[in-house]
Amino acid sequence: MASQLTLNLIEGSVTFSFTPEAASNLQAAIATLMERLKVTAAQVTAGSRAQPQKPVEFRHAGDVFLEAFCNPNIWPSPFAAKVLITLRDERIRLTTEAELTRLIEDLSQYLEREG
Repeated sequence: MASQLTLNLIEGSVTFSFTPEAASNLQAAIATLMERLKVTAAQVTAGSRAQPQKPVEFRHAGDVFLEAFCNPNIWPSPFAAKVLITLRDERIRLTTEAELTRLIEDLSQYLEREG
């Protein structure tokens, strides 16, 4: 059953219907992203040339279409990373950025509330 997920963006927030299953899937994609960001940061810290990591992309089609995209190669650490968020339905399309750390917090709060 879908309930409301609020994502806090760099400026403002957006609330939309989302299922706990979809939130868990997005959380898994973010965990993959975090691992890739850590690999990149560790290689840079060690002074070696960073091996390019694959971007992470998540897509979910429910009441609205949600896409989250992040290229781990352009951020110096997970704490600096931003995620490109696209939300759309038949009437509106919103494309903006969210801080990765805030996105993780928002998902955790949603899953705790729904779990």
